[in-house]
Amino acid sequence: MKRTAEEIAGFIGSEIVGDRGVILESVASLQNAGPKDLTYAEEKFLSDVNASRAGCVIVRGGEWPNRTVIISANPKLAFARAAKWLLDEPVDDVGIHPSATVAPDARIGEGVKIGAAAVIESGVVIGKSTVIEAGCYIGKKTTIGDDCVLYPRVVIYKDVTIGNRAIIHAGAVIGADGFGFVRDGKSHVKFPQAGKVVIEDDVEIGANTCIDRGSLETTIVRRGAKLDNLIQIAHNVDVGEHTVIAAQTGISGSSVVGANCLVGGQVGIGEHARIDDNAIIGGQAGVLNGKRVRARDGILWGTPVRPLKQFLLEQAHLAKLVKEKP
Repeated sequence: MKRTAEEIAGFIGSEIVGDRGVILESVASLQNAGPKDLTYAEEKFLSDVNASRAGCVIVRGGEWPNRTVIISANPKLAFARAAKWLLDEPVDDVGIHPSATVAPDARIGEGVKIGAAAVIESGVVIGKSTVIEAGCYIGKKTTIGDDCVLYPRVVIYKDVTIGNRAIIHAGAVIGADGFGFVRDGKSHVKFPQAGKVVIEDDVEIGANTCIDRGSLETTIVRRGAKLDNLIQIAHNVDVGEHTVIAAQTGISGSSVVGANCLVGGQVGIGEHARIDDNAIIGGQAGVLNGKRVRARDGILWGTPVRPLKQFLLEQAHLAKLVKEKP
């Protein structure tokens, strides 16, 4: 979508300096941008602004003669918001594809797209302007809010609730049975997985991520949480608001991850663990079963997880032992 630099500055509530009428069509990096691109420059890259061919650059401040710039206290954040608006295009193939299967009693909102070979089961409710791409499956009595995007081959089992503006990437599976069994002495008897999954507003779920339904309770991913690709969320887990979790992390059953946490890639969290709000856990760390992780300990690393300073000190001592070995 084409926008003028002035329109973009107005959208993000920032001051513009230079040619207000510059037409911008896309976004690019500072180095690769062309005359029709919007870009941004953080402080360490300000020296590259004059050399850039970008039509408009978002910067924190300074004097930029002969350049069109937008002034923002946080250029990267302003760029993210502007880019979303600039790149947003209306869905031009709204409606139900002839090859899709939609139950007669499913309730489909206005402006919804349902792609080829998608299956919408009985009792499903889909809010307005939501996009269901090709090959998706939506199970019985599932509710999906407004302005959501489900990319191809997303599978949503029955009785799942998804809020507004959720983005779910290809291959994600939401609502499968949790991994729960009881041993009778000879074999494993399946424990009921009769709970639900609730995905709140503004959640993004990466490709091939799996979120299991609760056993007798509810698995919850709260408002604004962002999950990377290839994450496993087990039954009865509670992921807090605006928490960010990187790829290949696994969270075992009945654990609680607080709000505004940062969890690195390949972190393993044992069952019934509790992560405090605002905690930061580094990649490949391990949280033991039932462990409480406190944000006051600062950045945490290692297995079992511990304060980064302690982890690095221990690693230094181990390295020294190896060097001193005869």
